[in-house]
Amino acid sequence: MTDESPPAAPHDIWVFAYGSLMWNPEFPHEESRPARLNGHHRALCLWSFDYRGTPEKPGLVLGLDRGGSCRGRAYRVSARDREAVIRYLDKREASDGEYFSRWLPARLEDDGTAISAYGFVVNPANRYYAGRLPLHETVRLVRQGHGDRGACLDYVRNTVAHLREMGIRDRALETILREAEEA
Repeated sequence: MTDESPPAAPHDIWVFAYGSLMWNPEFPHEESRPARLNGHHRALCLWSFDYRGTPEKPGLVLGLDRGGSCRGRAYRVSARDREAVIRYLDKREASDGEYFSRWLPARLEDDGTAISAYGFVVNPANRYYAGRLPLHETVRLVRQGHGDRGACLDYVRNTVAHLREMGIRDRALETILREAEEA
């Protein structure tokens, strides 16, 4: 996939959110709408050695990995805030090179409008990239991970609950949660 071009300044931009940014964006925005991104999917594919785990007992966190599609939220950011929001997001999401910032082709789900949205996809060459792990290994890591921001299991539980509140079913994440809670 090639990167989309950003809208020329001084236009508003869209930001695509698929995880905690959906319910905790912490940046100014004019509106939030359901959106779908094709070509990437939400996955527990990044090692967490601090937030949701330790070097001795790592956990996992979400990333947008190649293939499939992802339902999430698109936030419209005003032209006056765009540069500050991009700086904030780059610092929040890509401080260790675990993600690449990209302009991603997405669609607003309520009316089908095609947009170019600023978002973050995993960097498969980064040391944090765990890739696609077998279900039993993912469940083990989710159960063991506990870091500066709490338990990995709570992170997954919270993510699934917020997705459901937004009317989004992520069957893969729900399966991981169910298996982790039953283990």
